[in-house]
Amino acid sequence: MHIALPETARPLRTETLSCDFAVIGGGLAGVCAAISAARRGLRVVLVQDRPVLGGNASSEVRLWTLGATAHMGAPQRWAREGGLIDEILLENFHRNREGNALFFDAVLLDKVVSEPNITLLLNTAALEVEKSDADTISAVNAFCSQNSTRYEIRAPLFCDASGDGIVGFLAGAAFRMGAESREEFGEKFAPNREYGELLGHSIYFYTKDTGREVRYLPPSFALQNVPEKIPRFRRFNTRDHGCQLWWIEYGGRLDTVHDTEKIKWELWRVCYGVWDYIKNSGEFPDAKNLTLEWIGHIPGKRESRRFEGDVWVKQQDVIEQKQWHDAVAFGGWALDLHPADGVYSEKSGCTHWRMRGLYGIPYRALYSKNLKNLFLGGRTMSVTHAAYGSTRVMATLAHCAQAIGAAAFLCQEHGISPREVGEYIEDLQRDLWRNGQHIPEISFRDADDLAQTATISASSELVLSRLESNEKTTPLCDARGMILPLEKGRAPRVTLLADAEKDTEIELSLRVSGKAHNHDFNEILDRKIVPIKAGKKVPVVFDFEAPIESARYGLFVVWSNPDVALHQTDTRLSGVLGVRFAYRQDPFRGGDARGKSVETSDESDIGVEVFDVYLPQRRPEGHNFALEIEPPLRAFAPENLRNGVQRPTNASNAFLADFADKSPQIRFSWPQKQRISRVELFFDTDFDHPVESVLMGHPESKMPFCAKHFRLKHGETVLFERDGNFQSHVSAQFPSVETDELVLEIVESWGDVPRGLFEVRIYA
Repeated sequence: MHIALPETARPLRTETLSCDFAVIGGGLAGVCAAISAARRGLRVVLVQDRPVLGGNASSEVRLWTLGATAHMGAPQRWAREGGLIDEILLENFHRNREGNALFFDAVLLDKVVSEPNITLLLNTAALEVEKSDADTISAVNAFCSQNSTRYEIRAPLFCDASGDGIVGFLAGAAFRMGAESREEFGEKFAPNREYGELLGHSIYFYTKDTGREVRYLPPSFALQNVPEKIPRFRRFNTRDHGCQLWWIEYGGRLDTVHDTEKIKWELWRVCYGVWDYIKNSGEFPDAKNLTLEWIGHIPGKRESRRFEGDVWVKQQDVIEQKQWHDAVAFGGWALDLHPADGVYSEKSGCTHWRMRGLYGIPYRALYSKNLKNLFLGGRTMSVTHAAYGSTRVMATLAHCAQAIGAAAFLCQEHGISPREVGEYIEDLQRDLWRNGQHIPEISFRDADDLAQTATISASSELVLSRLESNEKTTPLCDARGMILPLEKGRAPRVTLLADAEKDTEIELSLRVSGKAHNHDFNEILDRKIVPIKAGKKVPVVFDFEAPIESARYGLFVVWSNPDVALHQTDTRLSGVLGVRFAYRQDPFRGGDARGKSVETSDESDIGVEVFDVYLPQRRPEGHNFALEIEPPLRAFAPENLRNGVQRPTNASNAFLADFADKSPQIRFSWPQKQRISRVELFFDTDFDHPVESVLMGHPESKMPFCAKHFRLKHGETVLFERDGNFQSHVSAQFPSVETDELVLEIVESWGDVPRGLFEVRIYA
């Protein structure tokens, strides 16, 4: 028995935790910053004020994780973020194909608790900041309501990934809330006051079909007269739920930090009122057997404080794809602002203005300008409100945060501040690249990589001359085409096969992108109209004289003709895609991908480019087209394995074996024996597929292009073998051997595709 006698006051139980790096906030950004630092040897304390990790991606909010892939709805191809966030999403893809939010919680928790260098504090909220001087944080004090314990977390380095920036706010870091004027940074897309200066919150709900009739009696606080009060209610149907209803948004006119509880209550009123109308108005008879299975207890926040770094990323940097010397991550989501009145607005729920390709994000936007030891993780990073419309999505922020973890390691290694990491920026970029983090237009070759001095040969090499028809066709209701990797020089002669109902003519064009690493295909190198005879498997021949000025992807387009259908192929292979014309982005005519009008500007010029967008379809749809190529494409040579690029960019960057070679061997040989103990392998997990974390299901749980079973051999000795691989990056470590030859054998892939991979690095 414990007996406590009366006292004047009692202190909380207090624990002091000392570490190398303290991360406040356990959303995806905080998780990635913490794991990234811990894997490099730093002792990390990760503080999360909720009972689960993931923030907006967690089961408490249930927003799907997404970034530059943009549901495959943007012009950039092979744009999924690499490195740690890719590892997490592929783990979820493997375990959780159906998109169960609870399972994603478990994936994140598993990743964190598997790191021995991380101390995780759940249900623990930061309350106070201690400083050793005006510019330096020495400790963050936090309280856990579940164990009634106060924690003093002391560290030389801190990362504020809390969303609202509680650490930066308490410590006096410079920040902003609301939109900048158009004049301050010359941003034509900056919203006016009538549109509103802040993005609101959303609460989601899930429905369930019980198989029998379910009645619904609303609570007293449920919103009444829903159709009159919610202009966009007409967009609802009984099939959509979860974050498909992102437009049930509110709070952009309020203080999105201090008014969050007020915003939450209004969103609850809306959600329960919406469900009342669906169930009881008689307008939705198909809702008879539906019930509310879940409704969010906390809102998903989009925006609050943005803190000032050494640079502001602005709209022009995003649209023009500025090349930062200190780029450490990338973005690609559209410039996506929402009207501040949210669900009560007459305006369209959002904007989606795309850029032509990926844009880099500079390291200087990821630390505080006036605090020496504070990193800015997640949505606290240094971007303007207009640019924030693109950078705010979770996979982009997680991509930036894994760079923060790597930068924290450099701070410890060299005894420097986050700002001084800029003097070691190439070391930071190389570290990230080594771990699979893609940075647009940046590649490295390691001096220590023995693959660079090896003679590389393979049992076969794909020379692409033909893709066989599966006897199925795609009608040309809109333009269709094939994206192919091209070398400098004359474009190859490409022949597609078509069924034509009558004699007709058809327009063909060869398109490339203005920037070699983009995939917008808005420069027409050549075009012609050719006659087509009625019949089956009629050849459609692209025979153009226009030169290809440098290695890049080309798009061979057949324009729409309802009397013609192109033959498909079942063959899929890395770095080759069949696409269709999807939409024209044209703000001057008042429309974008979703047909939205220009509502954030009094002028038609909002600083956004006009261009056509060609898109593939998701598997199991989205077939390539049957074709012949002359001369054949030699785009998949073993030499690609050491070019320093781990995904398709301006080239395939992949080695692929011949179609008939089902267990190819790649041989690395040297004139003298080498000591080898580690091989870094980078496989094709289809960086074009978004792998959304929740709600949206996926056609498979492993990427068909990825090597399932592979082994590394020295003579007849197997040094490393893995069966069941589904990750992009595998670090194969084994007892050191001396050899003049190393063989990689790809025994099996997940799909019936040409076997291959992107990169092999070999170390002593």
